[in-house]
Amino acid sequence: MEQKHKYEVTILLPAFNEAGIIGTTIKKIKDLHPDFEILVVDDGSTDGTLQEAMNAGANVWPHPYNIGNGAAIKTGLRLAKGEWVLMMDADGQHKPEDIAKLLEYKDQFDMVVGARSRESETALHRDIANKVYNWFASYVTKFKVKDLTSGFRLVKKDIAQQFIYLLPNTFSYPSTITMAYLRSGFTIKYIPIKTLARKGKSKIRLLFDGARFLLIISKIATLFSPLRVFLPISAILFSTGLIYYLYTFIDSGRFTNMSALLFTTSVIIGMMGLLSEQISQMRYDRVK
Repeated sequence: MEQKHKYEVTILLPAFNEAGIIGTTIKKIKDLHPDFEILVVDDGSTDGTLQEAMNAGANVWPHPYNIGNGAAIKTGLRLAKGEWVLMMDADGQHKPEDIAKLLEYKDQFDMVVGARSRESETALHRDIANKVYNWFASYVTKFKVKDLTSGFRLVKKDIAQQFIYLLPNTFSYPSTITMAYLRSGFTIKYIPIKTLARKGKSKIRLLFDGARFLLIISKIATLFSPLRVFLPISAILFSTGLIYYLYTFIDSGRFTNMSALLFTTSVIIGMMGLLSEQISQMRYDRVK
């Protein structure tokens, strides 16, 4: 009789045009963890990524065309044979030696994440952007998020599969799954790691993807904790209306249309926040 889980751990590598480095990464993982499944989801590569991964001994599942990094992760979560799934980049940024650091905590936490330390070989503009993302996520979730966008994380497959329907097809899947876990009451542990400079050209475009990522973070925030977004806006509008009313009352002894508009808008936004919070809570009926 076939076992439900053939492997204890699946190492999941989403890949797009990583020929020249992915084979080396796979071989290092196999040397360190020969009993783990190594699953490569090739997201429509146009170079030799697929063949190189197969030659290195990985299980490979190809997408017929490029869909996105998040889509590759979703495919991997559906296909993984391990009870635990460790996701890492295939471009050489994450060191296979750090896999063991995350595995140490797999029986204590629902998700273990490799948080990039100051010694990591990362660009300054990305470090600044990540600080902003981490602060915003920490505010929304009321939990100290140390690396919202890290792609190096260990999850239990049956828990992660509950959130596949929420994950986007883009690079922002780490943000979504992090906030989904925290909103659902699952535990997360951050482990400091040092990442290396990626091999080859980055797939992320600074201006276009940066602006899109800020939009996605805002969308995720309103998806999981609407009141943390709507309530401050409502409070700011109400305070502005009150201050403006006091000013116009003292100055000319009247209540202006602008004050009425600010008060009304603040109430509408506050009520929208309450309604959104109820809808958000109903979504978690789908989570065990």
